[in-house]
Amino acid sequence: MGSLHEKPVPETNYSKPPGIKFLEYIKKSSISYRTYQAIVLIVTFFAYACYHAARKTTSIVKSTLDPQTSQVGLTFVPWTVSSSHVPAETNNFWLVSGKGWAPFNGSDGTSLLGELDVAFLAVYAAGMYVSGHLGDRMNLRIFLTIGMVGTGIFTALFGIGYWANIHNFYYFLILQVLAGLFQSTGWPSVVAVVGNWFGKKKRGLIMGIWNAHTSIGNISGSLIASSMLAYGWGWSFVLPGVLITFVGIVLFLLLPVDPESVGAYEDEDEEPSPQKYGGTESLREPLVRRDVEVRDRPVGFIEAWKIPGVAPFALCLFFAKLVAYTFLYWLPFYISHTAIDGKYLSSQTAGTLSTIFDVGGVLGGILAGHISDRLNARAITAASFMYCAIPALFFYRSYGHMSLTLNLVFMFITGMFVNGPYALITTAVSADLGTHSSLKGNSRALATVTAIIDGTGSVGAAIGPLLTGYISVKSWSAVFTMLMAAALIAGLLLTRLVVAEVTTKIAESRSQGGQTSRTQGSDLLV
Repeated sequence: MGSLHEKPVPETNYSKPPGIKFLEYIKKSSISYRTYQAIVLIVTFFAYACYHAARKTTSIVKSTLDPQTSQVGLTFVPWTVSSSHVPAETNNFWLVSGKGWAPFNGSDGTSLLGELDVAFLAVYAAGMYVSGHLGDRMNLRIFLTIGMVGTGIFTALFGIGYWANIHNFYYFLILQVLAGLFQSTGWPSVVAVVGNWFGKKKRGLIMGIWNAHTSIGNISGSLIASSMLAYGWGWSFVLPGVLITFVGIVLFLLLPVDPESVGAYEDEDEEPSPQKYGGTESLREPLVRRDVEVRDRPVGFIEAWKIPGVAPFALCLFFAKLVAYTFLYWLPFYISHTAIDGKYLSSQTAGTLSTIFDVGGVLGGILAGHISDRLNARAITAASFMYCAIPALFFYRSYGHMSLTLNLVFMFITGMFVNGPYALITTAVSADLGTHSSLKGNSRALATVTAIIDGTGSVGAAIGPLLTGYISVKSWSAVFTMLMAAALIAGLLLTRLVVAEVTTKIAESRSQGGQTSRTQGSDLLV
């Protein structure tokens, strides 16, 4: 591995983004390493927030496309709300003919909306595996730009169906498939770029905070889509499409993929000293070692699956994302179709209130990252959060209808426990496994491992909303039972890793206890 103070290669060998060159021209000097890190964090944060904002719009518009679905799931025992609590004029509102948008306003509208979700997410999951391999072999700045611009185009085209008066289901289905394909470029790429610039110390906390872009994107997407419904549901798609296209162009102009590509080197006064860090890992030690000979050989798909820990965490994420994405795609619809304190909320209000789930997700991601850093136990943390999500889901379904306050409180708590392990596994855990010791410093594995873990999770993300579209027609209680079962399975899949971490902790505790006893004995002899 080269020294931090190696003589830089001639600048003509660098491939600096146009925006970086312009900033250096204005500044009349080179950009510092810390400034590059700040640019990477900010640009990737807003880039992936836009990815999520674009995919959130469908969930907000669902109750506008299919407003006449009857009060399904509200008259079933044991933990449901009776429609007798609903004023007659409110109940009849949903059954007024002529509302909604064909073909989604028919008796099978909910199922058709579920099929749109699964089409998007199935292609997204499959594309994730491909994107991981391409990301390890292409310029990530260009790869991300193509993905963001493509996502923007097909998201906007979905909304254009409103003004073009399109009622063909396959038009919307094809656009969702194409949008899912381009959306799959995002996650493996941004994790790989951040991994190139930031180090191992406090990885869980740093990536937990950075991963707030997921919830921020969901919140901003919900607010934009909800506010645009008054002007026509087409705007709810067009505006996020334009936004992600714009940010994609900004990313093309500014994003430095890795330090070598822009000739960035740590300043001498920033070099970590043994006294400061006690000889331990540096905060800015790269996630990947930059051995050029090893770097030239990308990790194969099967080889990446064999990395210890990849399979159990990938399968855990399958069920964790099944729960998270069911909320992502169906929560606004559920809120608008559930009587809260005897009243139904409008689609716009339901979309706005659903952001509380993502606010809880921000806190959950940060807490999970911080706790896993303090305990040095990713599996214990992730499994504990998944187990806590089970009672949270039960209380939200059972008591969330009693008042708006209770609904928001339980929604926040559920978001915290559902999104906490989801955020931890897709960020810190993926980075841990993508730089596993078995890879011997191979820097070409991070995007592939990230794609495998999140791609497997995305299969669950596709199945959850699809099943919800069919099950909710009979009972929302059955949907929540499915979600609680998925959370339980997610936790159980990490049992072997949890046992290993607990065993390690016990061994460390005994070792420290024995060392303390020997030290005290030596002091007595002296």
